Amino acid sequence: MGTAERQRAPEQQVGERGESRRELWIEEPARRRRLPDPVRTAAVRAVIIVSLTLIQAMIAFLSAVAGSWLSFPMVLSSVASTVVATWGVLDVWVTRQVYNQRHGVVSVPSSTARGLRRERRRARRQARAAARGKERIRSRGGAGQLSHS
Repeated sequence: MGTAERQRAPEQQVGERGESRRELWIEEPARRRRLPDPVRTAAVRAVIIVSLTLIQAMIAFLSAVAGSWLSFPMVLSSVASTVVATWGVLDVWVTRQVYNQRHGVVSVPSSTARGLRRERRRARRQARAAARGKERIRSRGGAGQLSHS
């Protein structure tokens, strides 16, 4: 919804004194679908781990600049936290791939694929109809002949 559309939005209220005011919150439909629960959980976990790692690295840098005794243990723990943060980000990717494999992805077949399937179905129907026709001729007592001349 653009600025011009928001200005023309009918969601206006009339106040107690008769003046009109616009709504503060305008509900808009989502542009993208929501992430599945396991993927969203992994993403939230990864964001928290990465943010704590960045804070820890900043503290390690500032304590090193200040010459504090705390800088060495903070640098070591920052390295370990970086490994954990990398694991967290990879966990999001792996969880998403596993979810897509287990639950399938929403896809629309292309028009060529749809046409090929129609052709195959049509050929199968014709083959079945031909087989039924031959079976009827055999069941009538003929030896595969169309006429008794």
